[in-house]
Amino acid sequence: MSSLIEQAAERLANIRKAGIDLAQLDELVAEPAVAVATTPPSTAVPSPILSKLVELDLLALAAAGYLVPSAPRSHMADQYRVIKRPLIANAVGTSAAERVTHGNLIMMTSAMPGEGKSFTAINLAMSIAAELDHTVMLVDADVARPSILKKLGLAEAPGLLDLLEGKAEMSDVLMRTNIDKLTLLPSGRPHPKSTELLASDAMRLLLSDMASRYPDRIIIFDSPPLLLTTESRVLATQMGQVVLVVNAGKTLQADVRHALSTIEQCPIRMMVLNKARTESQGAYGYGYGYGYGYGYGEAYGYGDQPSPEATSAGESVGEGPSNAAKAR
Repeated sequence: MSSLIEQAAERLANIRKAGIDLAQLDELVAEPAVAVATTPPSTAVPSPILSKLVELDLLALAAAGYLVPSAPRSHMADQYRVIKRPLIANAVGTSAAERVTHGNLIMMTSAMPGEGKSFTAINLAMSIAAELDHTVMLVDADVARPSILKKLGLAEAPGLLDLLEGKAEMSDVLMRTNIDKLTLLPSGRPHPKSTELLASDAMRLLLSDMASRYPDRIIIFDSPPLLLTTESRVLATQMGQVVLVVNAGKTLQADVRHALSTIEQCPIRMMVLNKARTESQGAYGYGYGYGYGYGYGEAYGYGDQPSPEATSAGESVGEGPSNAAKAR
């Protein structure tokens, strides 16, 4: 025992001769212990993604024609119930055989600008947020001309493109809203290679993670028009469902055919007839096909909002076992 004490005393004497402060030595020894203690084991379960909370002006949104929680039942709300039902069925499926791969990734698009795709995407998200068993994320994937945040009365913010560049984490860009089951993912800062980013492995991995992280979440992507840019065509290759919004009385037959031909690889393609005028109150104004244009080809400016009082969602039609009819 005495030899051990003598050895320790000798070592302390040598340390003092070297000019090392014993207090500093204690800190150096303690630091690795703290680092080890705070480092999570490799088998730790990933923590849930935290996000910032933003307040939506629900009164202003309701006045602009959007569906909001606690609003009285309306004709338009009933139409969106019809639209969302097959989309949700395809997303969740009652069995593995019926479940569509990435079925909870739904892309909203149109043939040309001004057909109401963003208006429809927001209202569809609002309608799904009212579900008891599902949550919804609305992604502004119109990276060329994002509009979701502006339509919702929010300021521009980092988002999807920042994630793909590795300049942000999901917790930095995801927005929780005062609508309990609705979250938002902005498009992010403009990028000259946005198409390449959407076609990258980073996007594929991100979508796979988004599709599988929360089984009860439906993710809606508001994308650019199919005939205007290539971003939406690239995005469609990774979607489980694509909804083509068609402006009643405006969209030309040739444009609808051309738009559908660009997304043939998507397993489920559906169409919504927008701004359809019903002949009598309470009628749903269902309809689909290739006679929407009726010779009218007036173009709308990119990002134009359809007037809410003239907006009416039509029946969802498309391919797949849960849909009313097949897109021809």
